[in-house]
Amino acid sequence: MKSLIRLIISGALLCPIISIAISCSEEADCSMATRAMLQCTLYTIDPVTQMVENDTLDSLTVTAYGTDSIIINNQKKVHDISLPLRYTADSTKLVFRYSKVTADTIVIHHTNTPYFLSMDCGYQMKQAVTDIRYTRRNLDSIYVSNKEAGIYGRENFKLFY
Repeated sequence: MKSLIRLIISGALLCPIISIAISCSEEADCSMATRAMLQCTLYTIDPVTQMVENDTLDSLTVTAYGTDSIIINNQKKVHDISLPLRYTADSTKLVFRYSKVTADTIVIHHTNTPYFLSMDCGYQMKQAVTDIRYTRRNLDSIYVSNKEAGIYGRENFKLFY
């Protein structure tokens, strides 16, 4: 009889706790609302065959110009990268540092269009590249294959070295 009373009391105490835990777990799924990024793949053109081949940089550091923001910190064996665009301006200036003395600067002009996702997730930003300028110290050229920054990993830029 005592064990039955303990079971009833335990159930009475656990029931509210379980119901609170279940009600809190129904949060909105905002995982599809992650920040859109530019996906860049590195390439080179073989001088003999004139064929486009994947390339790898020995070392790369990418920083946002004029800030202390480090996007990529001395990454080794780089063959592709993801780059964010600024929400608060219509251009993003990035510095690609290959060594202590060698760097390229890329200026990406883009549009920022806010759109409402949901009450729980709020607003997100659609970003599209309108123009690109860059220095050519190590970087040879950039081909824009897709102007829309996205969350699905679709290639935006082909960086030729």
